[in-house]
Amino acid sequence: MPENIDALEFVIFDTETTGLDPLTGDRVVEIAALKIKGGQRIAAFDILVNPGRQISPGAFAVNKITAAMLKDAPRIEEVMPKFLEFIAASHLCSYNAGFDLGFINNELKLMGFPAINSVTVFDVLTMAKRLMPGLPRYALGFVAQALGIKSKQEHRAFSDVKMTLEVFNRLKIICQEKGVALASFYYRI
Repeated sequence: MPENIDALEFVIFDTETTGLDPLTGDRVVEIAALKIKGGQRIAAFDILVNPGRQISPGAFAVNKITAAMLKDAPRIEEVMPKFLEFIAASHLCSYNAGFDLGFINNELKLMGFPAINSVTVFDVLTMAKRLMPGLPRYALGFVAQALGIKSKQEHRAFSDVKMTLEVFNRLKIICQEKGVALASFYYRI
């Protein structure tokens, strides 16, 4: 992977879910993504998903997504092929990538599709922990605030994607200032 990260096409993505554990039946209720290259936004993806089940009170308390908002939303079987097409041939970037990829891959498994693989993933949470040691918390909104980002976290997928992009851009600057190779923050799945 080239060190000039701006030469690469990235998809920064996020999910909102019915709860915290896909292995116990929690499902995706929203997927959002921004395609970026050379610091420019190329395309956006943002859609609610009808999960076919209730949202847990804990998830609702965070994302404020209601059953009424999801009633007429498409099912994951309709959304996932469009999302896979959107991310095709791009590097992926997320805040707490394991969480989001865990849900995406679980949805793919339930559909009988293979998991996402052969892709480079940047986890912005991992970057924040290594580049900003000693913070009392590493929640996205808290890290954004520590980096001087003024926007308030809304806990909706697209707003979290935009905040992740801002945090990612600030952390890239910290990498340059500290002489840390960006390549040390990606992994292949």
